[in-house]
Amino acid sequence: MTSKKQSRWYFGGLASAGAACCTHPLDLIKVTLQTQQGKLSVLQLVPKIIREQGVLAFYNGLSASMLRQLTYSTTRFGVYEVGKQHISTDTFLGKIALAGMAGLAGGIIGTPADMVNVRMQNDVKLPVEQRRNYKNAIDGLYKVYRQEGFTRLFSGATTATGRGIMMTIGQIAIYDQTKVYLLSTPYFKDNLITHFTASLVAGTIATTLTQPLDVLKTRSMNAKPGEFNGLWDIVRHTAKLGPLGFFKGYIPAFVRLGPHTIITFVFLEQLRLNFGFVPQPKPTASSAAI
Repeated sequence: MTSKKQSRWYFGGLASAGAACCTHPLDLIKVTLQTQQGKLSVLQLVPKIIREQGVLAFYNGLSASMLRQLTYSTTRFGVYEVGKQHISTDTFLGKIALAGMAGLAGGIIGTPADMVNVRMQNDVKLPVEQRRNYKNAIDGLYKVYRQEGFTRLFSGATTATGRGIMMTIGQIAIYDQTKVYLLSTPYFKDNLITHFTASLVAGTIATTLTQPLDVLKTRSMNAKPGEFNGLWDIVRHTAKLGPLGFFKGYIPAFVRLGPHTIITFVFLEQLRLNFGFVPQPKPTASSAAI
């Protein structure tokens, strides 16, 4: 009976917000690596942040990260879960198509919180006089709106939306398909081992698919007004570092996204198994006549 239970539309947002609390320091390290033009490694960057800012600096922007998950992830998981009730996802292509639509919606809606999240995380490596010093996510949204205009809230929306599509395909569609495959074998049941294995596969594929767009999105959102002349200018600027420049921060991105994906789906599956619902069968024409 438990395997037939379905998630409620908002479970994904709650699970993602819970995962964000656990993985936020890794996300901050990833953003800092992507926005620097220098050659600091993770092993050099971490002690530098601790020495200059203190341990709590790793939680800069946590409120924005939570707001991002409650907008971006709630939307993409919600669209996917509701869409499954109306669109056939029996095939892998069906899952990819639905995940793409869900990622598109989530990417657009989550862009403002995502931009503030990137800026708050990046503050730790800026000189004191250049820091934006947003008090929290709401304060950041308000200051961007007042100082830079409404459209600036959607800076990086193109890359954020593209990343959202690829991320949702890599995470949700791949997770669903991997889980279906595992459950079709005699070795796996609908339990924690299956959820962990499927989410690890999804996290690996999602990181690889989204990393180039993630680098471009981070640079676009963190840029000062007028710093870049459109998306192509950011691409050229990043290309100066060579092809690997588009995969800058891949290791911390995977170290962050891998656990984030695993924790998200483990939380999501526990919510589904304990608080999900069994869909009622649709009435047939004969039963409706009776």
